[in-house]
Amino acid sequence: MVFLEIERYAHMVIPFSVIDSVTHTHEEIIFLDLYHKCTSKKTSKENGYCVALSSRSPISTMHFDHNSHQILLQVTFSYTAMKPCRGEILIGTITEIKQNGIILKCGPMKNIFLSKIRMEDYEFRPSNEPMFLKVNGLSYMKKGTKVRFRVLIVKWIQSEEEFNILASILGDYLGPI
Repeated sequence: MVFLEIERYAHMVIPFSVIDSVTHTHEEIIFLDLYHKCTSKKTSKENGYCVALSSRSPISTMHFDHNSHQILLQVTFSYTAMKPCRGEILIGTITEIKQNGIILKCGPMKNIFLSKIRMEDYEFRPSNEPMFLKVNGLSYMKKGTKVRFRVLIVKWIQSEEEFNILASILGDYLGPI
């Protein structure tokens, strides 16, 4: 997994009535607004998934708009992002079992598909709790099982603003844990 430290600039508009209230300090309000800006757009093609807000520089200029009774300010902040890469080994949790494969979740990535073709010696077993069972019967994969997998293909889907990942458990030390 590639982790990136990204610096951004944000223009913030905060109503004076919010800062004037006693519930939060102005530092907390700024942090919460930045956190919301950072996580509301959960991913980008270039940077991957926003994981954590890491730092914020001091506010240099603040302007009070007398007409709208809002405070306008510019803030520089940094956040940590993670981006999936082809060939890396990850551990995911099975969220859905389908006849043609498995859907995994790994951190903020929710669209990881492990095709039946990429699960050698596993067969689909429909039942009340569907699962993939290894032919020799010593291993199985059902909802909630943790699986070590290799990333085969990472594809950016613009309409969903999400990465789709194709996975494989073909190879040594891959599969359910």
